[in-house]
Amino acid sequence: MLDWLQPGITLAGCENASPLDRIDTRLLLMHGLGLTRIQLITQSELVLNAEQLAIMDGLLSRRIQGEPIAYLVQEREFFGLNFRVTPDVLIPRPDTELLVELALQYTPANSRLLDMGTGSGAIAVAIAHQRPDLHVSALDVSPAALAVAQENASRHLPAAKVKFYCSNWYTALSEQQFQTIVSNPPYIVANDAHLQQGDLRFEPVDALTDHADGLSAYRHIIGQAYLHLLADGWILLEHGYDQAESVRGLLIKARFTDVQSWRDLAGIERVSGGKLLALTSQQT
Repeated sequence: MLDWLQPGITLAGCENASPLDRIDTRLLLMHGLGLTRIQLITQSELVLNAEQLAIMDGLLSRRIQGEPIAYLVQEREFFGLNFRVTPDVLIPRPDTELLVELALQYTPANSRLLDMGTGSGAIAVAIAHQRPDLHVSALDVSPAALAVAQENASRHLPAAKVKFYCSNWYTALSEQQFQTIVSNPPYIVANDAHLQQGDLRFEPVDALTDHADGLSAYRHIIGQAYLHLLADGWILLEHGYDQAESVRGLLIKARFTDVQSWRDLAGIERVSGGKLLALTSQQT
């Protein structure tokens, strides 16, 4: 057990003795002991019993070792909604909210939208929650990730509002077509040092990197989009901080028009996209 987490310690004592950020400590106390924020304050002199000590020792130790708070409390807020997260899915990040905002802006009423590589379902569920008029589909190659996504859809949406597919990109879609395609695919270059740093150490590696140059998923998604994207439909893709020019190049090569990139709150080109004016047989 942690040296400072000993019998007789109170909630307030945990907050004061913990080497973690106070906010992290409070979140773990609330999650581990089933307390609200108000209870944490009003019951600050509560002495932890043996079972509670064991629970908190496990959670606090894991956080001290670097495990992300989102995985420990199994939840992360995204676009105003609380999503369940597990180590089977990436942790939703504020940067990705730009992709949702653009999808809401560029998707016409009563049309069909596809989210590729949905993970936790955060993008698809947030869009469907904001736009009940849309017919939203989402796919992922991981059955475990899809189970999390389906749970999140059930949490926030009417039954079967989002249609899920277990699919390696477009494989399971047959000839379905959509007005908008969105994706936040794996884009970190193989062996990038960031994969061994911070939260990324604990996230599913196949959702982070394509194990290649970071662009292989974009080549496939863009190259085959003409089979599943309606004329005048938009494709919107999140990417790394230094990949905007490369993704724009792939879109232009595939005969997309109005190709552009949008910056996130940090001023970084975070999403690139374009419009398909007409289907052509030349795109591969």
